[in-house]
Amino acid sequence: MRFAIVGSGGVGGYYGARLVRAGQQVTFLARGAHLRAMRERGLTIRSAEGDFTVPVRAEEDAARVGPVDVVVLAVKNYDVPSVLPTAKTLAAASDRPALGGSTASILTLQNGVDSPGEVASAVGEAPVIGGTTYISTAISEPGVISQTGTYHRIVLGEVFGDTSRVSARVQSLRDTLAGAGLNVEAVADARAPLWEKLAFLAAMSGFCTAARLPLGPLREAPLFREMFQEAAAEVLRVAAAEGVTTTTRPEDVARFMEGLQADMRPSMLVDLEGGKPLEVEYLQGTVSRRGRARGVPTPVMSTLYSLLLPHARGLRKA
Repeated sequence: MRFAIVGSGGVGGYYGARLVRAGQQVTFLARGAHLRAMRERGLTIRSAEGDFTVPVRAEEDAARVGPVDVVVLAVKNYDVPSVLPTAKTLAAASDRPALGGSTASILTLQNGVDSPGEVASAVGEAPVIGGTTYISTAISEPGVISQTGTYHRIVLGEVFGDTSRVSARVQSLRDTLAGAGLNVEAVADARAPLWEKLAFLAAMSGFCTAARLPLGPLREAPLFREMFQEAAAEVLRVAAAEGVTTTTRPEDVARFMEGLQADMRPSMLVDLEGGKPLEVEYLQGTVSRRGRARGVPTPVMSTLYSLLLPHARGLRKA
């Protein structure tokens, strides 16, 4: 199967390298020092499961990629608008893609629930497959991706059209990814897992980043679990108001949080400390806005949103 990875950082670089190692045809879209390093030395993955390096094909210009079957969109949410022309070019260039349809399928792997709609607005609903991933990776130096821990998971499925059963193209993509040794689950309707992850991530990233602390010190406060659970409940209530049925309960989200290591630092906190933009509009912000539009109160999430919004483009000094 032919893949194009748009966003060859921690997430796209890791999954793409695993696909290359399994014998799949993968082209990475990258820029700058990372692109040069990948071309000269290949792509290296450092992980507790074992380090490896694979030679890769890396391009800066999407027009040079050629036909692909799947476009993996692995950029941050705030970069999605800028790469939509690239995704459209890659999808349109495909000739008889392996997963069917007239164009390549586009797998979205962003946090939150907004990217499938954003991508569909540019390329139409038919090519879009919704996905979410759980993994901790980052570019440690150009051409090198480092994974913290060993856990990784992808959940993918349709978000438009028939969501009553797992589609043939989703099952085929799942099997290909699983063949590369990846932990992948195919679902009929990807909207539920997207919202369920948002319930956890918007709460955890919001509290930790607002407090400028890892998870452990926050859990020492008696009121924290109650507030964390209520934040998750707000997200799930907004999902229900939008017609998305989830099976996760707020207490399940809180229980998962309590099982995490004390030094857990969400990527939003890491980005804040590094002076980078935050995905606040796509996590806390989308819950607040959608809740207001549906008449669902979101006082905890809206408070976190208001605290973090001034730092959306990077940490602001007093």
